[in-house]
Amino acid sequence: MANGNVKRPNVMETPVGKAGLALSYPAGGIGQLPNAWLMLFAALLAIPVLASFVVDGNSSGQLGWDLHVNCAGVDAYVAGLDPYFIGNLKNTTFAYPYLPVTLDVFRPLCSTGLLVDHHSAVYLVLGILCGLLLPSLGAPRAGLRDTCLRVLCALGAFVGFEWTLASGNFSILTGLLTAVALALLLSPLEEEDNTSFMLRLTGASVLGLVTSFKLVFCPVLASLYFLPQPRFRKLILIAVAVGMFVLPILISMVFYADLFPSWLRAISGQIPGQLGVAQDRMNPSLFILVQGLAKRWDLAGSEALVFALYGLAAIALVLAPFALSVSRAIAGRVSPETGWLANRLDRWLIDHPRDAARITVLAMYALYLCSPRLKEYAFFELAIYAAVLIVDLPATAIVAVLTVAILIPTLVSISGGAIEGGFLQLFAALLCFWVFLADFGKYQRP
Repeated sequence: MANGNVKRPNVMETPVGKAGLALSYPAGGIGQLPNAWLMLFAALLAIPVLASFVVDGNSSGQLGWDLHVNCAGVDAYVAGLDPYFIGNLKNTTFAYPYLPVTLDVFRPLCSTGLLVDHHSAVYLVLGILCGLLLPSLGAPRAGLRDTCLRVLCALGAFVGFEWTLASGNFSILTGLLTAVALALLLSPLEEEDNTSFMLRLTGASVLGLVTSFKLVFCPVLASLYFLPQPRFRKLILIAVAVGMFVLPILISMVFYADLFPSWLRAISGQIPGQLGVAQDRMNPSLFILVQGLAKRWDLAGSEALVFALYGLAAIALVLAPFALSVSRAIAGRVSPETGWLANRLDRWLIDHPRDAARITVLAMYALYLCSPRLKEYAFFELAIYAAVLIVDLPATAIVAVLTVAILIPTLVSISGGAIEGGFLQLFAALLCFWVFLADFGKYQRP
């Protein structure tokens, strides 16, 4: 407790019953068996995950459609055409969705043909790399078990990677950058010096760039406030992340002035015959779920009312439970700090770095989950956050998360069930979030 870390109760410790008698367990007996069964369950779970990749690869439908769109946009740009008009792209009915600066960033990826011709193998390697890069929330890496869990969760949770692999979406790149950002921001936490802070600055920069790919996820940057750092340093990290989020936009405005207006028109749906980002209502997000319910209740006539209901749902299902868990954690500890709540929060986060790291990732998960445009493949990035959180759970909670996040969605996908247009991914992600919160609250000890 000298460094503020809170250890999870060991299953071999002696809980006290009603009669005040200590119930002891034989050392090594009860702790080893659940881990063995857990690894067996994880190994068996990897079979349907890999089978789902094989089923998709052998399907008669076209794979890698988003990759073809992106590379067609790059080809159009190289040919001097505007990639934000569908008519200028070959063999696709979608327009290029990213900022103009990304056309030069993605140009080397598309010019060689490696991604287009072998995207499944490349994506699988990158997906595994995501799991290997993830940090351990301030504790030393625990070895094979935790590494396997992270990789399994990254590849299988919420069938996000399966959608990324099938569609060829560049969320594989944002997922990889997210893993890099988390590794830089969260590990190691025990020793803080100028070098480690520079690593965190780099991580904040990478996270800012990640959100610039999909602008709607920029609220995730606010989660950096929960890092176990002095407030001034946290504000610097947030400012750097926001600066890197804005930088690609500014570069696109200044150096791609001929394309930037087309991008604005494309994402807002102002190009005739093309749907904009805001008009694409086919995604398993909380906003679309609330919008569908509002239509059933004949309340969808007012956009303001729909957004109000969406905000209430996000608060009730995600943000309020998160805030309550954090408040209870702070209130449950004896702290000499008095004064404003922000001051007590800052002091508590510094005194409990491992809990602070967990709260940071929980905040990222929560803010990402609340996004109004959470596409099927975007759940891959959500799986990255879940992969960091899952390894610290007790064995029963890990089995519950693996079942809800991986087993059920994967079996539905293999059986031909409708993932697209449904909300199975969203419900699975919500249930896992509540498990993470329940575990975090359960093991807070003064």
